[in-house]
Amino acid sequence: MIVDDAAFMRGILKDTILKTGCDVVAEAKNGEEAVMLYKQFKPDLVTMDITLPGMDGITALKEIRAYDPKAKVIMCSAMGQQVMVVNALQAGAKDFLVKPFLSERVKDSIMKVLAI
Repeated sequence: MIVDDAAFMRGILKDTILKTGCDVVAEAKNGEEAVMLYKQFKPDLVTMDITLPGMDGITALKEIRAYDPKAKVIMCSAMGQQVMVVNALQAGAKDFLVKPFLSERVKDSIMKVLAI
């Protein structure tokens, strides 16, 4: 599942994820939608933007992990959000990606997290 408020970024991630041989079962544009769709689809992996309208990505991560402690979430952030990345990792994120995305880094992160 991909969570990002920018349709353009969701599209980039979706293309990269599909190239790894994985499927994208859902896309969300905010934290509330992410939590609802996680409960509905129970995806193997979530990519979650930190900065989202309404419920931010870290809050959504915490809600998803409270619902499913085994949830595998990769957080995404823009440069300069290192404090938020640390907070996300402390909240249970399995990895993080920095925007703009490098396809190889996205693929490596997905494969690493799915193997956990």
